[in-house]
Amino acid sequence: MSHEGHESDHQSLGTETGVELETGPTNAGDGNAAADTPPMLHGSGRTYDIYAAVFFGGRRRRVFGRLAAQSGARPEHRVLDVGCGTGYFTRMMAQAVAPGGTAHGLDPSVEAISHARRTTRLDNCTFATGVAEALDAPDGSYDIVVSSLMMHHLPEALRPRAASEMFRVLRPGGSVLVAEFRPPASRIGRRVIKALTGHRTMAENRVDLLEPMIRAAGFDQLCSGGIRPWTYFIQARKPAAGP
Repeated sequence: MSHEGHESDHQSLGTETGVELETGPTNAGDGNAAADTPPMLHGSGRTYDIYAAVFFGGRRRRVFGRLAAQSGARPEHRVLDVGCGTGYFTRMMAQAVAPGGTAHGLDPSVEAISHARRTTRLDNCTFATGVAEALDAPDGSYDIVVSSLMMHHLPEALRPRAASEMFRVLRPGGSVLVAEFRPPASRIGRRVIKALTGHRTMAENRVDLLEPMIRAAGFDQLCSGGIRPWTYFIQARKPAAGP
């Protein structure tokens, strides 16, 4: 199902922040040795960050700032950033939950985590190697879990496990936000993305599969939307504990 078809099933709720928001109907330290995710090659951390800045057309900070706002993060919240890469979004989340809150980033790439640690000057922001499908965290230990541009790197068979792990480590009533690359609708646009990235994964990224996967993990109160130029997100909540 295309993104355009997906949008027709939702009510548009455009906001002052420029987020194209949609709502849908309401409906479970370091890496684990048994994990299956290979580390992604980020090149040098600085090179990756420059590439990301160019890829977002100079809008990277605006896009991730809006994602941070959309996540619902507040001071004193505990945040986990799954697949944090060089830590760009993790640092923004750390700023969003200050004072009193913390942000912790996980990524399977030792090089990416080393770069994130070197370039971070925030006392409430930490990093460790780890994988999405086997999060090294106790049940219910975070208020907010975020993940940006990570899911398409996982083998399809591991994606539901990653969503279930996000559900597990959230407290009841906690919020998840998963942001992904939304390919252009046109064939020419997708060819350009393939040429820029060197592979088909992003050019053919199925963002329409995120919503059913998040629902299947146990989340409810889903909303979804887009932030130009390339970003699609799903936000949802873990049901609150019963009386």
